[in-house]
Amino acid sequence: MTHHPNLDPELAAAIGELVMPDAASLTPADLPSLRAQAAAMVAASAVDDPLVTVEDLRVPGPEGAPDVRLRVYRPAGSAPSALPCLYWIHGGGMVIGSPEHDDAFVGRFVKEVGCAVVSVDYRLAPEHPDPAPIEDCYAGLLWTAKNAAELGIDSTRIAVGGASAGGGLAAGTVLLARDRGGPDLAFQLLVCPMLDDRDNTPSTVQFETAVVWNRAANVFGWTSLLGDRRGGDDVSPYAAPARADDLSGLPPSFIDVGELEVFRDECLTYAQRLAQAGVSTEFHLYPGASHGFDLMVPDVEVSRAAGAARITALRRAFLR
Repeated sequence: MTHHPNLDPELAAAIGELVMPDAASLTPADLPSLRAQAAAMVAASAVDDPLVTVEDLRVPGPEGAPDVRLRVYRPAGSAPSALPCLYWIHGGGMVIGSPEHDDAFVGRFVKEVGCAVVSVDYRLAPEHPDPAPIEDCYAGLLWTAKNAAELGIDSTRIAVGGASAGGGLAAGTVLLARDRGGPDLAFQLLVCPMLDDRDNTPSTVQFETAVVWNRAANVFGWTSLLGDRRGGDDVSPYAAPARADDLSGLPPSFIDVGELEVFRDECLTYAQRLAQAGVSTEFHLYPGASHGFDLMVPDVEVSRAAGAARITALRRAFLR
């Protein structure tokens, strides 16, 4: 694990004490053990939250594909009135992760925003390359919108969000919803999203080494998803949203990213392009922050600030 000289001192102290899966030099042969290690960490830290109810559902996937698991979170004892909903997509570089990894993270939205969260368990690359992950995400969103009444969800107040790879898939899902005629969405919440497969921004070069997710890991994740198409001309904007020519007609948007990560510049550019396309956009660049900083170390000042900004933005979106 490499510490950058600009790394926030509180983050540096806390990260130095963590034992994390090594994503810096991944190969396909590493994935079974890495996935098992990540799952074990989640299981070891799992805590039932009495303020949040959790339900797992199996719903139809894309045509000809397996069913998709959705993990539904609601405020415990919530009133029968329809709740706003955040449709959430977990991270993991396209190659690891599950909804359970974000139980605590999305639980905060449930408690502090007073919304439901529906988290999708999409198929992972490289076993299931593009378009399997994005089509799973879209199929789950369609089912959620069509069954909103049964879920106790207000179909006019559905946001889509995600972190890291999930942030990229969230952006792609929002583009699909626009281009396929629905569902209508209230907001997109993109947390350090993975948007661009081309590996050609200054921050990809700057972070050959990084605290968590370096350039080589990023190339591995995109190659797992896209294979030989990575970086070429035949890549869909739904897989790599930075490639979208037109960002108009999208819902109000929120993007944040750390100063010290590969995704910094593609997020900066995407936020700028959204605003230039007439999309109301909020953007945060956190100084001294590495990739996934607040997921790893939630209780330091910069992490608290990031969490509070997202809560405020989501509350405001659901009041529109």
